[in-house]
Amino acid sequence: QVQLVESGGGLVQAGGSLRLSCVATGTIFSIGTVAWYRQAPGKQRETVALMESGDRTTYVDSVKRRFTISRDNAKNTVNLQMNSLKPEDTAVYYCNLRIRTRIGTSPNDYWGQGTQVTVSS
Repeated sequence: QVQLVESGGGLVQAGGSLRLSCVATGTIFSIGTVAWYRQAPGKQRETVALMESGDRTTYVDSVKRRFTISRDNAKNTVNLQMNSLKPEDTAVYYCNLRIRTRIGTSPNDYWGQGTQVTVSS
């Protein structure tokens, strides 16, 4: 069984920084595409940043040059460094990892529990 545990959210003033982490534990053979999503009150969940298994990254326009997604395959960890935070970044952030638990099986998507990020003006 695979579990994802997120950490690093909190309250920060506009212009500040936060670093989110997502650690996967359990039976893991390989991790493919990883991503961070967010959902603000009354809005749909959106993809903030995505990193493919070959380390190609994609960001939503609103966070480009401010957020950086990274991964540490040895530690089964995905991070999201968030700089120059704005009040509109306020949301619950979720990590998503595509994990293959055993060789020869299809991967499945796993989600973190969500962590609140609040940016005050």
